[in-house]
Amino acid sequence: MEMDINWQETSVSEAEQQELCKLLREGISLALDIGDGPENAEIGLLLVDNDTIRDLNKAYRGVDAPTDVLSFALREKGEGEPDILFNSVLDEDPVLGDIVISVERARAQAEEFGHSFRREMVYLAVHGVLHLLGFDHERAEEAAIMRSKEEEVMIRLGLPR
Repeated sequence: MEMDINWQETSVSEAEQQELCKLLREGISLALDIGDGPENAEIGLLLVDNDTIRDLNKAYRGVDAPTDVLSFALREKGEGEPDILFNSVLDEDPVLGDIVISVERARAQAEEFGHSFRREMVYLAVHGVLHLLGFDHERAEEAAIMRSKEEEVMIRLGLPR
């Protein structure tokens, strides 16, 4: 796996960034494994503030509000496209796309949900990876599958709810 992590948000100390980067890499690697992603996947991870993610959310989703995580898949499964075709594209091109996480939103959600900031950051990265792999949570059946994979990763990392 090749991953480029870019910290644009500045509230996290350099020492904490290094610790988080290690956990983020582990979580993303496990999510790729559990989600049947390519071993040689390439992913970009951008860590930003609420203003930046709000601008991206407005530009790409038409929602003028900050969010916790956005995924920008370079290869998206088209409607009615067979799984076999989508999966063969993943095998040929390991560049999956980019994930953007609002560090501010992650910190607020960690407090709201009563768990650590580290857990929330890793969870959001795992969630983003699964979206890059084609998982979604629009319908109840899809959401159950995605949530199960997310929790499996978090348990294996020792970061359960």
